[in-house]
Amino acid sequence: MTSTADKRRAFRTLHDSGCFVIPNPWDIGSALYLQSLGFKALASTSSGFAWSQGRPDNGSPRERVLEHLAALAAATDVPLNADFENGFAADAAGVAESVRMAVETGIAGISIEDSIGPGRASPGRASPGHAGLGRAPAHPGGAKTAPLFELDTAVERVRAARRAIDAAGGEVLLIARAECFLVGLPDIEQTIARLRAYAGAGADCLYAPGIRSAVHIGAVVEAVHPKPVNLLMSAPAGLTLAEVADLGVRRVSVGGALARAAWGGFMRAARELAERGSFDGLAGAPTHSTVNALFEAG
Repeated sequence: MTSTADKRRAFRTLHDSGCFVIPNPWDIGSALYLQSLGFKALASTSSGFAWSQGRPDNGSPRERVLEHLAALAAATDVPLNADFENGFAADAAGVAESVRMAVETGIAGISIEDSIGPGRASPGRASPGHAGLGRAPAHPGGAKTAPLFELDTAVERVRAARRAIDAAGGEVLLIARAECFLVGLPDIEQTIARLRAYAGAGADCLYAPGIRSAVHIGAVVEAVHPKPVNLLMSAPAGLTLAEVADLGVRRVSVGGALARAAWGGFMRAARELAERGSFDGLAGAPTHSTVNALFEAG
């Protein structure tokens, strides 16, 4: 097995030039298959893992996510980037503690969101309860609270993550996410302002999930240059990998899209059985021996 230190060095090198795809497995089996295809790095997916546990996205407790990250890192020879949601804490000290524990799992990179998230509250606020994607969470009395941490708070959270990584040796890459486009605030100027602030707070790589147009992508890349940018491509968007690379993107992830694709095949086949008594939905599935062969060597 490749050592954790070697994985972390390789991960940093990947960010120096070019453009690479960093796909998102949701369990050990999917991680090993992606590794077998030659991908140079992998990233966990909070949604894919949560669904595999019968939970909604952002519904997994920190201890389960840490166990999941440790299992993926131990099972694979390529670097692993952790989708670590919003750090499982509202305050900077809590983020630092969460990041410290995540670094100990053997990851090579860690992404921290600036979204308050469903069922979470910013410091000094009551818990808003579970909120749907794209709308601000509401208090029980009907008043709304912002879906993102205030910028000063968000920046301090990034600084806290940076300090925690540096205290552990500084080998793990810190990726800071501006969630504006995912929480109903599709403002590219606000997004860029947040990303610049996070870069100044010590983020190694910047990420604005939800941007899709070449104009927005190019603007983000230019705004944070020379730091690398991660692009989320969770559905066909009219851009090829070569075109994305030409825009200056350094790495491309797919979030929960591969998990959704797997769920799509499973759901179609299951509905055929339940609603029509048909086995047609099983057509096109790989054979038992094909899948089994992926793991026999291990």
